Parts: sequence; structure tokens; C-alpha cells
Amino acid sequence: MTLTKAFFLFTYGLLPLAGLAHSGEFHLNLIPARQTLEIAPLCKIEIEGDKRIIKSNGIPDHEVGRFPNRGNPNGIQAQNYHYEVALKPQVAREAVVLVRQPFGIALNGVLLDPGTAEFFQRDRNSKWNYEALSGAVKLGLDQNHAHVQPNGAYHYHGLPSKLFEMLSGGEQVMTLIGWAADGFPIYGLYGTKDPLDAGSEIVELKSSYQIKAGSRPTGSDSPKGDYDGSFTIDYEYVASSGDLDECGGRFGVTPEFTQGTYYYVLTEDFPFIPRMFKGEPDPSFERRRHRRWPYEDSDDQDHPNRGSSRGPAHPRIF
Repeated sequence: MTLTKAFFLFTYGLLPLAGLAHSGEFHLNLIPARQTLEIAPLCKIEIEGDKRIIKSNGIPDHEVGRFPNRGNPNGIQAQNYHYEVALKPQVAREAVVLVRQPFGIALNGVLLDPGTAEFFQRDRNSKWNYEALSGAVKLGLDQNHAHVQPNGAYHYHGLPSKLFEMLSGGEQVMTLIGWAADGFPIYGLYGTKDPLDAGSEIVELKSSYQIKAGSRPTGSDSPKGDYDGSFTIDYEYVASSGDLDECGGRFGVTPEFTQGTYYYVLTEDFPFIPRMFKGEPDPSFERRRHRRWPYEDSDDQDHPNRGSSRGPAHPRIF
């Protein structure tokens, strides 16, 4: 069962969410996506030379939650995005860890940005970084696993449910969602059981990350308690335990790449949106620290309740 279908079943009392990626309590706190924005979405994707150029105003083309809300005081505003990704991406010598930048951009021009800047004891030097979809911090997320930065940028922390439903037609099919910063495609939830056989069964692809066993270390700088997924570091990669590699992807054929490609998959479980790149991310996705955007702490991530939030990568105006 897809997460999108589960939303509707749960909403109408037909299904408890126990056993899904997140708890029922977490989903009860998601803001219903019932609002239609008055701002028209604009997104243009073109090929220029060896680049795929994405220009957008960052306005989603689907219903969203109510913003501002109790967990997020920011209203959605149009942005000026200009991102570039490699048309023919190459696998890097080593995987590149995602550090305080968007992972990619959806086909509707909205950023896929999984990280937060919420830390245990508000210590930004701590290794205990809270996970947005854990429910451990209240970020005012809507049913698209999205919320808004202080500059008005709406962005996804997980599967963009409404967009995925639109693109997939509500069917269990392999669905292109967007492009990663390194140029490789991003799909939602599903792929072929045999990655090299386009005719094989379509299945939900599973992450190879698992919650660590045991308890966190003791000490004043540790949240203690059992590993439970509240923090990014609560997870570890267990090779071959799922369908996807440490970057959250795999090699295979897709409807758009019939000869095969490396591709990423958004999952119902951690990492939700991948946290590592298989190739080299384009510089257009970097956060430029020489500018103060939108607040003094320029490389911050999501702090919606205290007015210091992870802003988008600084796009060129178009």
C-alpha cells in the first residue's frame, strides 16, 4: 500500500497507521493539504548544451496545508529559482554527503530538502541532528511532508504526496518525481523488482537504512535513551538489507531511461529523501555563505519557530 493511499484511508478512519514509516500520532499532526494557492505556479525545464536548466517560482501545483500554522509561522511566497544539473551525470569516485543544501528539485520546481537545523540542546556543533519526519520536533509540516522557510520558500522533507498522486495517476507505477543536484533522476517509491528488466513486477523499493540497536551513549551532550529515529544519527546503513544503496538509489532501467541509468528513490522510511549523492552536485545548489539569507545565520536550515530557517540555495534571478 502506498503512503498516499494510506493518508486517505487513515483520514476517513478506515486504517490505523501502525506499521507504516511513521506513527499515527505523527500523521495526526500533519496539516491537511486542502488549500489552493492564489499564486500561479511557474516552472520551466529546458536543455542547454550539457545542462538541464530548471527555472521556477517555487510555487507547488497542488493543494497545500495552511500556512502560517502553529508549528510554522511563515506564508508561502514566490521565489526566483535557477538550478542547473548535468544532462549526462557521471558517478563520482566517492559518494558525496549532503551537507546543508537541497538534494534536488521536483518536476514542479519545488525543492527537495530533507535536512533540518534542529539539534539536541540547540547545539549546532552537536552530532544529534533531529529528523524532520520523526515527530520529535514540531515543524508545522503538511501532508506533503512540506513546510515554509522564513523567506516564503515551500519545500519538501519527504515524499511530496499530492504531487506523487498527480504524476502517478494514483497507480503503483514507476514515477519520475524530479532531478537530483548531480543530475540523476529521482523516482517515487516504486521500481521494477528486477532493476534490469523493464517488464518485471513493479514493487515498492525499500531503503537499506535501519535504526541502530541499543541505547545512545550517556553524557551531558547526549539525549540518551534508545535509538528510535528521532535523530539522523540513530540510523545506520546495512548493505543489502533493502533494495537501495547508501545513496538511496540503484542502477536500472526506467520508463525515461530504457537503456539504464543510476536513479534515486524517495522512500517511506529513512532517508525519505536521500542524504548522499552518487555523482557531483552542481554548484547552483550550494548555499553561499558570503550572503546573509534570509537571516544572519546564512547556512541555517529549518528553525520555523524562531525565525531562523534553512533558506533555499541562492538562485540567480531570471
